Amino acid sequence: MESLATVIRYLDDDGQACHELPLWAHEMEPLLECYRWMVLTRLFDQKAIALQRTGQCGTYPSSLGQEAISVSLGQAMEAEDIFVPYYRDHGTQLMRGCGMHELLLYWGGDERGSAGGPAQDFPICVPIATQCGHAVGAARALQLQNKPQAVVCTLGDGASSKGDFLEALNLAGVWQLPVVFVLNNNQWAISVSRQQQCGATALALKGIGAGIPSLQVDGNDTIAMMDEVTRALERARSGGGATLIEAISYRLSDHTTADDASRYRPDDEVQQAWKREPIARLKQFLMRQGAWSDALEQQWQEHCQHAVAAAVKHYLEMPEQPPEAMFDYLYADWPSVLDGQLQTFAERRQRRLGE
Repeated sequence: MESLATVIRYLDDDGQACHELPLWAHEMEPLLECYRWMVLTRLFDQKAIALQRTGQCGTYPSSLGQEAISVSLGQAMEAEDIFVPYYRDHGTQLMRGCGMHELLLYWGGDERGSAGGPAQDFPICVPIATQCGHAVGAARALQLQNKPQAVVCTLGDGASSKGDFLEALNLAGVWQLPVVFVLNNNQWAISVSRQQQCGATALALKGIGAGIPSLQVDGNDTIAMMDEVTRALERARSGGGATLIEAISYRLSDHTTADDASRYRPDDEVQQAWKREPIARLKQFLMRQGAWSDALEQQWQEHCQHAVAAAVKHYLEMPEQPPEAMFDYLYADWPSVLDGQLQTFAERRQRRLGE
């Protein structure tokens, strides 16, 4: 565990097997399931950006290029596991039961968007790396209760430079916690490149320093991601402790819709990254296996377009909540000491409406 082996991958950039596949990957249905979700996630992502550009949604972080990571997590996790997401995990959230209209509500500034998915999952975390401490706390609770569940905590490469992440890793290693950290190394923390963030040759080395099994996986290779996440989750659930997976990918989009990546990122770097993108790669593999076809692709694209359109309609037709609703989600039990603040807020709003 003192050093890392090479980056784990089973498919090359053209979707051809470059190593002997795991036994489960000879069955096409799990991979077809992943592919269908990846396509749906990308179409949802495109629509969410369009809604923001037309003033119908707030600032939005695209998941373009990381679909294999998100969907592999969604496929490998069990319903009872706990997901602690960061802000670019739309694919996993959709697979765990969160509705597309709920994701749009969240990014539209409506707290009702945090209610989607399993009750034990955490809401989207926008602050950088703070969710890592929350994940460790949840994992410690599972351990104390002797429950055979695992926690999955996702973060970006920028978050790996924060103390919150390193402190969480340390506790996960010392206490042998049932948590899997999936670090999406998409090469850019807003305008700061991976090379400017950390002098280590691999971000996964930080896990080794905490005594945690750590590895680098090709995050655009669905088979490699599925295999390693499944293995790490089984290890966590059986009492074997934490794992850090550095999923190497590339952010093909702007950081958020408030960003313009063309101002700091070389065009040729982006063009090269498109040649390794995950959806085309898995599609090529499935078509070579005879498990997918142009006709199936057209049918699925049409199905996804209808599903996304229905979700957008649902989102746009949701009645707006009054501003006072933001108080509703702060406390499990409303503290009466805030009654006066709430009343003052409501009265001021009414006065403004009357002006």
